[in-house]
Amino acid sequence: MNQNRAGRLKTLLLAVALAGLAGGLVLRAGGLPDLARAAWLAGALPVLAALLAEIGRSLSRREVGLDIVAALSMSAAILLGETLAAAIVALMYSGGTFLEGFAEGRARREMRDLLSRVPRTATRHSHGRLEEVALEAIAPGDRLLIRQGDVVPVDGQVASATAFLDSSALTGESLPVRLGQGAEALSGATNAGDAFDLVALREARDSTYAGIVRLVEEAQRSKAPLSRLADRWSLGFLAVTVAIAGAAWWFTGDPVRAVAVLVVATPCPLILAVPVALVAGLSRAAHFGVLVKGAGPLEAMARVRTLILDKTGTLTDGRPQIVRIEARCGMAPDDVLRLAAALDQLSKHPVAQAIVQAARDRDLPLPLPRDVAETPGEGVAGILDGHRVAVGGQGFVAGRLDGAAGDPPDASPGAVTVAVGVDGRMAGHLVMSDPLREGAAGMLARLRGQGIARILLATGDRDDVARRVTEGLGLDGIRAGLTPDGKVLLVLAERKNGPVMMVGDGVNDAPALAAADVGVAMGARGAAASAEAADVVLLVDRIDRIAMGVEIARRARGIALQSVAAGIGLSVAGMIAAALGYLTPVQGALIQEGIDVAVILNALRALRITPAGSA
Repeated sequence: MNQNRAGRLKTLLLAVALAGLAGGLVLRAGGLPDLARAAWLAGALPVLAALLAEIGRSLSRREVGLDIVAALSMSAAILLGETLAAAIVALMYSGGTFLEGFAEGRARREMRDLLSRVPRTATRHSHGRLEEVALEAIAPGDRLLIRQGDVVPVDGQVASATAFLDSSALTGESLPVRLGQGAEALSGATNAGDAFDLVALREARDSTYAGIVRLVEEAQRSKAPLSRLADRWSLGFLAVTVAIAGAAWWFTGDPVRAVAVLVVATPCPLILAVPVALVAGLSRAAHFGVLVKGAGPLEAMARVRTLILDKTGTLTDGRPQIVRIEARCGMAPDDVLRLAAALDQLSKHPVAQAIVQAARDRDLPLPLPRDVAETPGEGVAGILDGHRVAVGGQGFVAGRLDGAAGDPPDASPGAVTVAVGVDGRMAGHLVMSDPLREGAAGMLARLRGQGIARILLATGDRDDVARRVTEGLGLDGIRAGLTPDGKVLLVLAERKNGPVMMVGDGVNDAPALAAADVGVAMGARGAAASAEAADVVLLVDRIDRIAMGVEIARRARGIALQSVAAGIGLSVAGMIAAALGYLTPVQGALIQEGIDVAVILNALRALRITPAGSA
């Protein structure tokens, strides 16, 4: 049964139960008791049939849930003619399952919008013209055009003189790389330079991206299913209920007392209070930009003990930023930055765009250059306010100087140095790197305070780069140079010590996100594959939202547990009263409704959760 059909069935059952109960009450008030009983029976039987089918499926998977208590109470009430009590129980049960389905359906709808940008076609050269074809139609040997900003659709060989690719989603390298003619380009990388031609080496289904998708599917299949919070209380509650009902019947010889016990015992504090609290938690999390795909993942977030973080685009910003400006020839650092940014305004290179943004952040005036010539992957040259300016790599700028270029400044591992030349002289250098996100250290400290005992870094980047970037964060371990399957193995190894949450943004993180107990994707700028594989998606590009999401999950689960404990306590008291003959089945159903209202009102407190740092 697909998700849409299941959702429609839950809605239909709720409508039938509500119509049956309301219609029966109207008929009874109109002096038609026989028709009223028929209406209540018509409202309860479809819910009971669906419930029995669900119990059968659960038992085939060797799962025992609280649904059995609801089925027992409805069945016993119908058999003994207590149709009003059966109708009330049917309405309570169908309402609880509808709430659970509502939470999951809302998350799926938001995810469809988030993933709508996934590319499905490629541009192929064919008999002197270009045609858009589906990825499945690409064959080895086809010549493809990869435009600027396009994602490489299949593994292939660069057929143009040069290509400039952003492979951070695949490899974790934060800065784009230049590939020459004949070099192999991996599917999933993004063209960060000018358009180039690519000769396909493999079909889409056999390419790197497809292999990662298969890893995701395998990880999802191997992931242990999460049981509902309510089901973990089921066996004990079921045993207590059957014992009290059986004792009432045995000692009094009155089966109606047993029915009254079962009706009062209908586990609506569990069936209703838990989804209400968790749906409220989902709503609060979404309010702060944390999209959780259902109540199960939210509950799992509350129990996480180990956190594994990707580096590029997750712990770091994922975009190069200027960390130092070294000026020469008597120029001021702001002048070096202004000249470089003014020239780079016409370039789409990610490093050039970062330089332009840095100048704008300092409110530097940026005049328009003329006679601009860009060499993809190397640099830009042009005329600016009558001066010859060159910006790019050390070799590119050195070739346009009248004298010696001198040595570039020392840079830490993973940093890139941009040279700036003016009128044949070296004017200075911009040292750029991918820094930690603002608030990363505070976020990790908050997570430790929330009970996460172990925090690891997992990255495909080099070990020296990873250690430099994370220095002082107090991580429990760094695993560098990992492939996608290496990250999966790390997640599986850590799961032996307790529930694991994995946070990532790239295509290479998707398998590990699927394998973790809770996968969290940086959805604002991350790859669609990681968002699809994850249980949680951060819709805003802020890492502090991870700590907010965990805090909301823990507090929502705590409120759910409080509601469950109070509801069970009141239900047990009601069962004892029913066993002693103080409550009829209908009175028991009404008492249970009162208990439901109390625990639901308590569960709704989750709507007021305000995590620390949200002001």
